[in-house]
Amino acid sequence: MELSSLLQELHLSSTEKLLPSSLPPITELLPQLQKNLIGASSDSETSSLIGQVVQLFQTADPDWLFSSASANEEGGVELQLAYRSLTDALVGCAALPLCEDDVSSLPAAAYQSVPNQVVTVCSALVALLRTLENRKCTGVLQTVAPSVCVFAVTHFQVSVVGKHQDKSRADVNASLWFQDQVWTTSSSRAAAQSLQEALLRAGSWTDSAHFLMGDRRGQEGEEGILGGVLDVLQPQISKESWQHCEAAKFVFVWTLLQVTRPSLSPHLPRILPPSLLLTDHYRPENCMLGVRCLHHIIINTAAADLRQFNRAEVLYQALFKHLYTTEAAVIQLVLSCLLDLLLVLETPPSSLAPSSARRKPCRHDDVLRLVLTNMEAEHKVALRYVYASALPPFIDRMGVTVCRHLRRLERVVLGYLEIREPPEEKTRLKILEVLQKTIRAAWPRSDTHRQRKRNAQTCFLCFGAFPHHHRCNHGGLRPQDGAAGQHVASLLASAAGGRVGGLGAQSRCQTEGDEPRQPVYQTAGPLHTRTSTGVFTHLTLSCRTLTRHSPVSLFLSPSSSSLTAAVVALRCCVA
Repeated sequence: MELSSLLQELHLSSTEKLLPSSLPPITELLPQLQKNLIGASSDSETSSLIGQVVQLFQTADPDWLFSSASANEEGGVELQLAYRSLTDALVGCAALPLCEDDVSSLPAAAYQSVPNQVVTVCSALVALLRTLENRKCTGVLQTVAPSVCVFAVTHFQVSVVGKHQDKSRADVNASLWFQDQVWTTSSSRAAAQSLQEALLRAGSWTDSAHFLMGDRRGQEGEEGILGGVLDVLQPQISKESWQHCEAAKFVFVWTLLQVTRPSLSPHLPRILPPSLLLTDHYRPENCMLGVRCLHHIIINTAAADLRQFNRAEVLYQALFKHLYTTEAAVIQLVLSCLLDLLLVLETPPSSLAPSSARRKPCRHDDVLRLVLTNMEAEHKVALRYVYASALPPFIDRMGVTVCRHLRRLERVVLGYLEIREPPEEKTRLKILEVLQKTIRAAWPRSDTHRQRKRNAQTCFLCFGAFPHHHRCNHGGLRPQDGAAGQHVASLLASAAGGRVGGLGAQSRCQTEGDEPRQPVYQTAGPLHTRTSTGVFTHLTLSCRTLTRHSPVSLFLSPSSSSLTAAVVALRCCVA
């Protein structure tokens, strides 16, 4: 179809046949196209109009399409606004329906017509971007790029739920998960992905991060489009509207996670409120998205900017209250986020220089105290592992000040080591790591009587509590369990001044007068080559030595099992 015929179908002229020289200015044609698209009464009429727009950009002379671009400044602004309005009208043809309230979600049938419209709109926008790429019309491209980006991301849909960037915080994109949404199909996702690629090519952007942040080396003329994208998203992610559009939160999270320092700090007033809204939501999936956003902001924003206007304290309060939840996935993200946020709020207790003044309790103590309180009564396997995994970095951060929490920490360690979680025993191995770090950090504050109790209890729980069905084929405990137990025993022996030796060497128990005695039990090899019966026997004899004057023998009979004997001896020892 010729361009003159296209213009006649749009009823823009009463002339029989229009010559290229007699065409109206493009700034008059684009508003008419926008008006027709908005006023279309059916999907078929909309598709027909979009097809005409595609043909317009494919067949028209670029000099006519962008005739005002090189004119005066007023003409250039008018042209940019005209293309922006047309782009918004095209995007609106495939807009998602809005939810009626803040609670319910729309059924999949409500999005039935969206994917086909997306494919058609993408074809029109790709045609426009290719023309802009050939013409090198930077002003128009910068104007339409934010709307095109938001539309593309909405329909190729990146969802960020789950993984946390522990291993590679610099590569935040590595933790993104692609997830199919109910308003997309394979064809619409492919079309949206092609649109995003065409957008990057048109502006010579290397990737989405470069598109949003610009040249990170600070070259002039290489500013990013993040501000424009936030302008487009702002009406959709406000407090009153963000729950009405299913895709808005995903687009916001995707946009935020692409941006790193130093480009993030100037936009803090605009990205913190939506992130806090997500964090405070009652649905775990929305809460997790919000915590991910806050964690990314904490990592990629200077500490001074976070402390300004008391922002860091607001973030701390928003995260701390989530420690009372029972969702393991939420707790895991919150604890990891709090670890980084606490570095912004205060100096870690372990890094403080020794001084005569007592180290005052701080937020690290508050978090650790609440975590230990939750751990004592927790029975869910997933939550127990999350808590156990979070303790080692907190103890490293606390250093010797973990002594403030030793009583509660001992109860947690002993309680978690008593409960089997076959077959991996991940939680128990984490608790053994906690015990190792605690002994290293707090050994100067352990007195003799208390240390004897811990020696007996820990030897029992570390070396005897692994059940029979967790042994290797050759009859010993698993190598990783044995290695962890031997390490703990060695640390205990060092902390106790040699009163209880580690397994794998001569195990000695001394009396109150420090008079050396003969070894109570001599192990023949590594722990994983010994049976649990021998370990229980070792513990029983050790406890007898520690309590020479207690009637341990009254409770032991030849018919008692080694486990029962060890338990009775332990109770007499620590009574």
